[in-house]
Amino acid sequence: MACRLADSVFLFTGPLQKPGGSQTILARCSPGRYYLKGERLPQKGSRHPHFLFSKRTKVLQAVAVPIVPTSADSAEYRNQLAERYGFKQIGEPLPENIKLKDIIDTLPKKVFEIDDVKAWRLVLISVTSYALGLLMISKVPWYLLPLAWAWTGTAVTGFFVIGHDCAHKSFSRNKLVEDIVGTLAFLPLIYPYEPWRFKHDQHHAKTNMLCEDTAWHPVWKEEFDTSPVLRKAIIFGYGPFRTWMSIGHWLIWHFNLNKFRPSEVKRVKISLACVFAFMAIGWPLIIFKTGIVGWIKFWLMPWLGYHFWMSTFTMVHHSAPHIPFKSSNEWNAAQAQLNGTVHCDYPRW
Repeated sequence: MACRLADSVFLFTGPLQKPGGSQTILARCSPGRYYLKGERLPQKGSRHPHFLFSKRTKVLQAVAVPIVPTSADSAEYRNQLAERYGFKQIGEPLPENIKLKDIIDTLPKKVFEIDDVKAWRLVLISVTSYALGLLMISKVPWYLLPLAWAWTGTAVTGFFVIGHDCAHKSFSRNKLVEDIVGTLAFLPLIYPYEPWRFKHDQHHAKTNMLCEDTAWHPVWKEEFDTSPVLRKAIIFGYGPFRTWMSIGHWLIWHFNLNKFRPSEVKRVKISLACVFAFMAIGWPLIIFKTGIVGWIKFWLMPWLGYHFWMSTFTMVHHSAPHIPFKSSNEWNAAQAQLNGTVHCDYPRW
């Protein structure tokens, strides 16, 4: 069982219609592989048993069609997708006998080396950029505040990158230093470091595996039908609020002790205590010095800027028309890590 999602992930919004329930298409994976293909078809007679369409829809903007494996995996098909969606290239499918260890063994030793100077230089750049952003917020006129918030939100995203590298054990040779730096880097984001690390490890271990990947996966029809409230949350969350959907992920995955193994709970509690202490001390200090408006200006708006980047990174990293989500019996670690990941080039700065 596999699902391919095209044109949009989770929510397909037509170019001439406002986002809403009438445009929601939820992937219900069943035997066979499917993708969403842009079409303009009348509603009557166009329903597919594995996709949900609103009764109020007058014109369908998508139709589910089976993928023919031979053409879907052909070089011509990959080139068409690359040209259509702006990819430089789409890699060929891996041979079935290739394991993830085989790929790791081909990498040069240099990629596993830890560069302490580079790591701390990036910390200095992020901290300096963040401090400069706070200074701009305090000095610029009101009409330049959006630019200051965008700068500061981007700078504090660097804190997340630092914590991310600490969680991957690629920041320092001293693992205690990594745990301390990772925890401190995540505090301004109100992110508990250890819960995030545990769930991020699971994401890499189960990348694009249906129901097991902790990043995100297609919404099941049963979930969509459970309640009107959840239905509206999904429609708006994957529509106009998509660039801030990481806030929902942050709340759902990182504060519930029941989502962690018994061996992880102790470290999770320590991280949660650090986050709550930061909130109990840092937020009142900000409000005492600058008022509620100052808390919004100096913390909330940059935090929303960070989540814009967080949502965007997550959305594009493992979600594309040619990338499948597979059930555990079809999932392959090597395929998921290589062919299930989109590499993005960003400006050097």
